[in-house]
Amino acid sequence: MNAPAPGRPRSLGASLLDQVLADTLDPAYAQVAAARAARAAEEATGPTAQPGPAPRPSWLQRNRGQLLVAAAMLLAGLLAAVTYQEAAAGAQGREAAREALRDDIVQESAIGDELAAQLQELTAEVARTRQQALDTSVVGQRALSRLAAAQQGAAAVAVSGPGLRVTVGNAPPAADSDPVGGSDQIALAGRVQDGDLQLAVNALWASGAEAVSINGQRVGPTTAIRQAGDAILVDFRPVMNPYEISAVGDPDDLARAFLATPEANELATLTKDFGVVFDFARADDLELPAGSSAELLFAEPLLAPEEQGEAAAPATPDPPTDGG
Repeated sequence: MNAPAPGRPRSLGASLLDQVLADTLDPAYAQVAAARAARAAEEATGPTAQPGPAPRPSWLQRNRGQLLVAAAMLLAGLLAAVTYQEAAAGAQGREAAREALRDDIVQESAIGDELAAQLQELTAEVARTRQQALDTSVVGQRALSRLAAAQQGAAAVAVSGPGLRVTVGNAPPAADSDPVGGSDQIALAGRVQDGDLQLAVNALWASGAEAVSINGQRVGPTTAIRQAGDAILVDFRPVMNPYEISAVGDPDDLARAFLATPEANELATLTKDFGVVFDFARADDLELPAGSSAELLFAEPLLAPEEQGEAAAPATPDPPTDGG
């Protein structure tokens, strides 16, 4: 192959091929690479340049968020465990206190029942001794008659016989009442108060009752019917709903006179307006226990009839005397 003559220009294809072979990198890429190399050289030789590559973040730095969450959950679990232990200890302490209180109540109630039984036996023994001592004379027999009448009026002896049984009770709950969001005012209005029992007892006394009791508690001249929170006390002893009032007397006369009293009409109004239970029925045989004995505060000896006559006779005045 002969070489081209000197001075003859090369062909276009040969010059383009030579240029491609000579310039393998695009000029724009070459410029960017040159700028990056210059910047790297400047950082390497500058005063603030750091030798070597930047340090990689540690495992602690990469997982800091997860560690914080785990620590928070651990602390919450610890607090929950401590709170549960304290609550359990408090509940056990309260249950132990309640159990001790229940034991004390049972023990004291047993002691009270035993003392009440002893008092009843001693009272009966005193009554027998008094009967034997006073039966030997006419004056004593008269004293026994007066004492029996006084004990009857003071509710100090048990009474039995026909009469009237009156029942007063709380209003029953409504069928569609809400136990959670129900009205407290309606529940309170339908609950028996101490004044309601006082109305019924006073009406029975006014109707001619010889003796009255409420749930087995005898009502005497000094008996108080009082409210103590949600409980009603009769002679300082609690009675529970429903309240059964027993009155000894002629059933027909008691029922007729009782229904005519304004107190019975007021109780019927409570039934109509608030649903308070009010009912009565005749009873053939009622047994009313004796009430608490009154405490003796004053006494004087009983005089014989002749002594009573002498004490009642007026004293004879002294005759006037003459004098200047």
